[in-house]
Amino acid sequence: MNPGGETPQPLAPELEERVRGSFARQTFMETLGARMTELARGWCVIELERRENLLQQHGYLHAGVVSTLADNACGYAALSAMPMDATVLTTEFKINLLAPAAGERLRARGQVVKSGRTLTVVTAEVDTLKEGAWKPVALFQGSMLCLRDTADDHTR
Repeated sequence: MNPGGETPQPLAPELEERVRGSFARQTFMETLGARMTELARGWCVIELERRENLLQQHGYLHAGVVSTLADNACGYAALSAMPMDATVLTTEFKINLLAPAAGERLRARGQVVKSGRTLTVVTAEVDTLKEGAWKPVALFQGSMLCLRDTADDHTR
């Protein structure tokens, strides 16, 4: 999956710096060990390695981790398509869990479906790397709110 099946458009350096800076301020992503591995206009990929403290009782990566990665990949895909004075906030989402997240690595690939002035519709595919192959574990769809003139730095 990539933006519209096309080659992703690179971001202007100041926009890329703003999006990556916002991601870096999310201490929860640091807690999970998540990292942004790809970023382009309307496109974001976030990955994390399997760790024992992220598992549910059956030994799979917890659905909360799967949902969080998808939500963040979509949020940053949306932010990458918003004006420079905007920040992003999730307004709603639905996730379909297709299979247990049983791999060594989790990857969420988020993309913008339609970007509007106020709301951006997004989707993500989440998969795990198991035995050298990526296997789908979830589909995510949501809406992101474009907040204008609002700082996304909670320390201010």
